[in-house]
Amino acid sequence: MNERFSASTLKNPLMPDEVIFSEKGVTFKERKVLSSTENFVFYNDIAGVEIDSGMFFSTIRIKARAREQEIVIENFAKSDARKIKELILERARH
Repeated sequence: MNERFSASTLKNPLMPDEVIFSEKGVTFKERKVLSSTENFVFYNDIAGVEIDSGMFFSTIRIKARAREQEIVIENFAKSDARKIKELILERARH
C-alpha cells in the first residue's frame, strides 16, 4: 500500500522532493538546500490537486482544506505527476 515517488534528480541531485502514500494519507517532502518541510495530509482533507507541466518536468500543487497555503512539490516526471494526482483523487473519494 505504501507507494513512494521521488522527483527527478537532474535539477536537484542531492535532495529531490518526495510523495509517500500511506493507508490514511499522503506525506509531501519538500527539500531545499538548507531546509526541508514534511507535510502529512489525510486524504479526506485534500480539496484539490493541480499539475503545472513544463517541457520536461511537472510541479504538483496540493490544496488542503485546513491550510491557507498550498503544498508545492517540484521536478516530477509528467507520468509520475499524473499518477500521483490520480492516486490522491481516487483515495480522497473513499
